[in-house]
Amino acid sequence: MKSRLPERKRIMNKVKIIGGGFAGVEAAWQLANRGIEVELYEMKPVRFSPAHSNEGLAELVCSNSFKAMRLGCAAGMLKAEMELMGSLCVECAKETAVPAGGALAVDRDKFSALVTEKILSRKEITLIREEVTEIPDGIVIIAAGPLASAALSEKIKELCGGNLSFFDAAAPIVTAESIDLENAFMQSRYDRGEPDDYINCPMNKEQYEAFYEELINAESAPVNEFDKRKGVYEGCMPIEVMASRGHDTIRFGPMKPSGLRDPRTGHRPWANLQLRKENKAGTMYNLVGFQTNLRFPEQKRVFSMIPALANAEFVRYGVMHRNTFIDSPRLLGSDFGFKEKEGLYFAGQITGVEGYMESAASGILAGINAANRVLGEQVFLPSELTMTGALARYISDASVKNFQPMGASFGLLPPLDEKIKDKKLRYETLAERGLKHLKNQLKID
Repeated sequence: MKSRLPERKRIMNKVKIIGGGFAGVEAAWQLANRGIEVELYEMKPVRFSPAHSNEGLAELVCSNSFKAMRLGCAAGMLKAEMELMGSLCVECAKETAVPAGGALAVDRDKFSALVTEKILSRKEITLIREEVTEIPDGIVIIAAGPLASAALSEKIKELCGGNLSFFDAAAPIVTAESIDLENAFMQSRYDRGEPDDYINCPMNKEQYEAFYEELINAESAPVNEFDKRKGVYEGCMPIEVMASRGHDTIRFGPMKPSGLRDPRTGHRPWANLQLRKENKAGTMYNLVGFQTNLRFPEQKRVFSMIPALANAEFVRYGVMHRNTFIDSPRLLGSDFGFKEKEGLYFAGQITGVEGYMESAASGILAGINAANRVLGEQVFLPSELTMTGALARYISDASVKNFQPMGASFGLLPPLDEKIKDKKLRYETLAERGLKHLKNQLKID
């Protein structure tokens, strides 16, 4: 491939990338496509994490599916954007695809082998098989995944001022437009703060009794043996476990009604769930205190028994597992650059994006922006109307409190100017709008 490097002095000859997962290979690919030399560090096979067993790059450790391909879903929109930006992983996934209905699923061994082959074929990329235990100087992209080695994790923790999370649990998040405001009201507890800080979802005694019985009898997800050994659940209380400790335990905990008055009745609710804004735009809300390990269908079934959430659209379900990530809203810019150290970028799940392709997309942006730094060009950030741009803004949004990892979701995008009731058509319109803006940015006809 012909180098696109202009005839201007480079700031630095090489970019170092730590981690050969989805984010790392995408970043390396973007840099190589711009004629910039890359040292890509991967600790396998010198050292394997507990979840890895294949020597290849971009190893899949969980599902072999990259979710749906149709444009009218968030995952499909993200992949379409990645293709426009020259994604290596989407290209290799299509070449190694296996039948999976409307989803893009791959033969995991062939996929990893093909990614590795393409990386090794580039003269601009030098693959170095060794463990990195210090953060190098110069322009660096840290794309170590959630199972980064202990030595590197400690260095990252030091760099981030101790802001390194071993993600135990997250509560579900729902879209604002799917909350039934006829069965909810806005009020801060004891009227402290602004009235619209929280949406309250009240329940009467009968509603609570039915909800409670289903909650304590709902089916939990299996616990990963590796997570058990690491003690992931210490100090973390799933809502269903808390409820099992007594009939009124959660009424004195996450569902306490104290300090609130339902304007429909003029009285304090019997029980109440508070929803808190998940982003500055207020397009998503977090179920406060509802960390859970219930299976996803069970979360949908049981939590939808709360009247205000009867038709709730879940942007993400609650999860419990080990997942190392930094406090990105405080530490990173929307270009994935580290605010306190010029030339340092992060990419992948360690930034708080969740999912194979989300990690790859973050690698694309980190790679492009590292290249632009080398070339003396401006920061590249896709429009907020794109899924890639929305994810980048979410992980760098300083207004986000209690930061939780996030995957592609239409809830991240600004709403349409027009109201479209049909969900399928609304999502397709959102995707088409985003792709149109990205094509304009990339100057693609």
